[in-house]
Amino acid sequence: MIRTVQIVVSFVLGVQLVVAQQTTINSKNNAPERDLLSKSKVMIIPFEPKLYMSEIDYKISAETKLNTKAIKYSFRDGLNEQLGLAFKSEKIISVDLMSDTTKFKAELYSIYSNLSYEYQKVPNQENYQPPKKEKDKKEIVKGQVVVETNSDERFMNAKVTNAKLIPLLASKYNCKVFVFINQLDIKASGNSKPGQISTGTENRKLVVHYTVYTIDAKEINSGIAEEEFDSSLNNPKKIIDKHFSKLSKLIVARTMKGLGYQK
Repeated sequence: MIRTVQIVVSFVLGVQLVVAQQTTINSKNNAPERDLLSKSKVMIIPFEPKLYMSEIDYKISAETKLNTKAIKYSFRDGLNEQLGLAFKSEKIISVDLMSDTTKFKAELYSIYSNLSYEYQKVPNQENYQPPKKEKDKKEIVKGQVVVETNSDERFMNAKVTNAKLIPLLASKYNCKVFVFINQLDIKASGNSKPGQISTGTENRKLVVHYTVYTIDAKEINSGIAEEEFDSSLNNPKKIIDKHFSKLSKLIVARTMKGLGYQK
């Protein structure tokens, strides 16, 4: 009887040991992306000035006396700053290429020179899959070439055209995750339908187009982050502090999810 109990106990312990070992193996197999930020940094690349699309600069200028260049710079710098703060709240160090525009001027030029942009279908964040290049669907109707139109929402996606870019940046700055801000839209009316004339009282809308890559050039998240704000708000700093902060937290949360972090 005692021997039987010893055999059963030994079997149970053996099963537990195998399960524990398998759990450890599975954890290690799922760890690489999650470990990317354990001893390295995330780089935040600002949008190119030409990809700033604002419909309200004239109202901001009228109230603040800032010129369009200063307004654009304020939002470009503010978005990067808020992203840095959002990563900091997750105990992640960031390299902000807007923190010293003189120092990083050549770096930014090099990065932009090795990017291509393309409007692609906005991914489903609930079940994220990197967007794929779509083929134009054409057919001949009565001797005319007809291109099928697609009403799906689009965003400006960034593609790295030089395979050496990411490894070089990773080596130089000890970064293994790269957040590209591709475009910033500030719409005068966030609620009006296409073609509808705005009354000037609807909320405005901020739309950030972005792409997140890891050191192996894997696109772990991309898409748009949106936030509405009051039509009477024309102070860039207040817009940045109140609304860019929310957009940044959303992008950071999606980045963390793409790396395997679960809250």
